[in-house]
Amino acid sequence: MPGQKKSPKRKRRFVRLATFLFVLLGISIIAGGILLAYLFITPLPVAETSRYSRLLDSQGDLIATFSSTGHTSEQVNLADISPLLIQATLAVEDRKFYDHPGFDMKGMARAVLVNLQHMDRKQGASTLTQQLARNLYLSHEKTWTRKLKEAKFTAQLEMKYTKDQILEMYLNEIYYGHGAYGIESASLLYFGKSAKNLTLAESAMLAGIPKGPTYYSPYNHMDNAVKRQQIVLNAMAETGFITEAEADKAASAKLALLPQDRQENKVIASYFRDYVRGLVTKQLNITDQQLEQGGLNIYTTLDPRAQKAAEEAVSEGMDSKSELETALVSIDPRNGHIKAMVGGKNYRENQYNHALAKTRQPGSSFKPIMYLTAIASKEMTSTSVFNSQPTLFHYDNNRKTYQPSNFGDKYLGEIPMREAIAASDNIYAVNTIMKIGPDKVANMAKKMGITSPLEPVPSLALGTSPVSPLEMASAYAVMANSGKRVSPVAVLSITDAAGRSLYTAPEEEGEQVVEPSAAYVMTRMMEGVFETGGTGNRVSTLMKRPVAGKTGTTDTDAWLVGYTPELSTAVWVGYDKGREISKVDGRRAAPIFAQYTEKALENVPPKIFPIPDEVVSAYVDPKTGKLAGAGCPDKMLEVFVKGTEPTEYCDEHEGGEPAKKANPADAAEKQEERSWWKDFKRWWVE
Repeated sequence: MPGQKKSPKRKRRFVRLATFLFVLLGISIIAGGILLAYLFITPLPVAETSRYSRLLDSQGDLIATFSSTGHTSEQVNLADISPLLIQATLAVEDRKFYDHPGFDMKGMARAVLVNLQHMDRKQGASTLTQQLARNLYLSHEKTWTRKLKEAKFTAQLEMKYTKDQILEMYLNEIYYGHGAYGIESASLLYFGKSAKNLTLAESAMLAGIPKGPTYYSPYNHMDNAVKRQQIVLNAMAETGFITEAEADKAASAKLALLPQDRQENKVIASYFRDYVRGLVTKQLNITDQQLEQGGLNIYTTLDPRAQKAAEEAVSEGMDSKSELETALVSIDPRNGHIKAMVGGKNYRENQYNHALAKTRQPGSSFKPIMYLTAIASKEMTSTSVFNSQPTLFHYDNNRKTYQPSNFGDKYLGEIPMREAIAASDNIYAVNTIMKIGPDKVANMAKKMGITSPLEPVPSLALGTSPVSPLEMASAYAVMANSGKRVSPVAVLSITDAAGRSLYTAPEEEGEQVVEPSAAYVMTRMMEGVFETGGTGNRVSTLMKRPVAGKTGTTDTDAWLVGYTPELSTAVWVGYDKGREISKVDGRRAAPIFAQYTEKALENVPPKIFPIPDEVVSAYVDPKTGKLAGAGCPDKMLEVFVKGTEPTEYCDEHEGGEPAKKANPADAAEKQEERSWWKDFKRWWVE
């Protein structure tokens, strides 16, 4: 009857239903919150794309791609893309990109209605974020599993990145046909210009291509491309990005499309690229498939200026018609960064990387490692004297003998270490290793970065154990870095196509393997290699900065390994088949080293090597190695590790009382002044 109250039973059912719905709503809210939290904290997977990985130099510029076809993918910041191209893309692909949360619900509903009406999939509603998720992480198969994953990754992208970041990733990822991934590559391919300089007509043309890279390619089907361009321009006008008049003007504009066959495939740092490929696949757990299809960005230490200087020096210093090969590798001793690498004369003809070859004898270029061992042991100094004369050495408890000879059978008699290094005297070298022990030398070499096996025998002093140019550059870097060893580094970081970090090189403080004072004493003696009487003197006029180094020559190999405070560089020349080199061939390494060093550092002011506190200087008689007396006709300012300097005065010359012993601080100051004056004369006068 009207006005009759509801029965208690119906009322209870209503309360239960309301309670159930309220609880269900609460559970849904909690579940939704948990789902959102899960999506937020769950990392996105490593991007799987069809884009080739990119090798980047120390400036972030593209060196090469890991592609045999030369397909490129130039990355560019959103700020460096023409606003017209951005507007064109949004107008035709996703007009509500900045308003929706990754999914366009209204667009999806509209697409469903259209598809039901035609009983076919006539219309899609994928947002830019959905397309990016699909391109980065999924295949293009049409399954429910793929759709669910796409939704998940779309939501995660929207959570983890800003809209601008997503748009930037999309424009760098999307395929524009003919091997061009990303808008910068497409702009360079089709119009030979950067994406930031695209006109309205060009932007509309490029924005239309991704819908069908083959069908809308202006190279394949110009009519289709023009029709698609008109659709894009109309969409831009509809959204208010441009006026109708601007759309009409752009549609009638003539495009300066570049010829398709003009694509360049310049070989840059090819040996370094192969070296990095080996590093990342063998040591960093990156697969070959990821390199070919993962769209990785591999940031390296390569200095583009130094690499160019290296390639030019090799090109000018080698005979292109000869079978003679070469290698150059250069390292920043302060942080171990590999700045330049040339593994051969011509990569197209010979892909073997000689910079890594552990089969070449370093010859006399190994001697500084041995002399550093002697200086560091404090058993010898730069004034220690041996007799350079034909000598038969006994070793292994007198069971074996070894009889070296000097080049050209030239023997200098009683000489100090400084002169022996400059003249590359073999007899002095073997005397040295016999005094300090081959085992100590081999151990020092290992600490300095020589990983190749070394035979601890007297001939080790003359560089008979094979090593690689990379090892030699790394070992010399220790002397350039005041005795501190930093391992060579080529890869700084790796990111996937979505910018996710896959690897970051650990920061290395370095290991002090020898006292700074010992390293400096060696450096001062090795500077003499480029002075009068030194084996590198003939290229001294090419270098306008302090340089320390050592030549090395065997029957089959020629070397010059040297360093400045900024670069440690090894240059090797020889034949692949063990063929003997001629005297002319043996002289090619030094000019390559000199030209490279000057060119690579042309914008870096010359610097002297820093003098450690534990170095003392004293005037000595070059003949006796004792402190110079007042009557000594010749005096040489020599440096010593503190505590190893001579204490006796020369008594072989008349002239009254001995000269007053130099104050170490004053002598060090004079040493530095002398170095600057000597270098000034070499840089500007000679």
